[in-house]
Amino acid sequence: MQIGRLARFVLFAALIAVSVLTYLREQQPRESIVPQQTPGVIVSPGAIASGERQSSGVPAGTGFDFYVLALSWSPSYCAAEGSNANRQQCSTSRPYGFVVHGLWPQYEQGYPQDCDTSQRDVPFSQAKQLSDIMPSTGLVTYEWRKHGSCTGLTQKDYFSVMRQAVSRVSIPSAYSQPTQRGPVNPQVVEQAFVAANPGMNGDAVSVTCDRDFLREVRVCLTKDLQFRSCPEVDRSSCRKRSVDMPGAR
Repeated sequence: MQIGRLARFVLFAALIAVSVLTYLREQQPRESIVPQQTPGVIVSPGAIASGERQSSGVPAGTGFDFYVLALSWSPSYCAAEGSNANRQQCSTSRPYGFVVHGLWPQYEQGYPQDCDTSQRDVPFSQAKQLSDIMPSTGLVTYEWRKHGSCTGLTQKDYFSVMRQAVSRVSIPSAYSQPTQRGPVNPQVVEQAFVAANPGMNGDAVSVTCDRDFLREVRVCLTKDLQFRSCPEVDRSSCRKRSVDMPGAR
């Protein structure tokens, strides 16, 4: 009889111990089967990260305020540089008129340049794809290092934006071919660009010159490639009444 009561007591104590251990185990934190998310940067719904497409379809640059598309009158460059001119541009059977000097990121005052980039060189095959608008492959790499590296874009996106910017600007018919012509008034050239490009105002374009030649037309564009005013760039406009605008040799 005493043995029976003892057995029942031991069994009851064992059940209590098992219950206590089960309760304590359930209170321990469990490892989640769902991977924990690493806290990240919260981007507001309207923000656009570098390289993403804006509503216009243009890759979004960062770290600057607007672009300047610099279009160089190729015969002026070739005449001014003479034997030092780039052979890909000036010693070819293809006559070039306006070509791209560069697509430059700008601040409202001043501009960034020579930014750090892991892509220092532009592959020759990629540079050659731009030969219709930028014939010098050496200039392609130079412009990427000095200016493109400061846009927050990859090489691919930067040159894509450059090509889109070129297609955004219409060359007036009077200056579409590098034919021989007499001296021109830079202000007349500027007015022709304004007339050929709806939405462009006189303070969104600057025509530059050196001592002898009309050299460039510089057009200011927003990051999604709309025309915009740029007082600092406009102040660099040529003030001469007459300069040469030679034809291709």
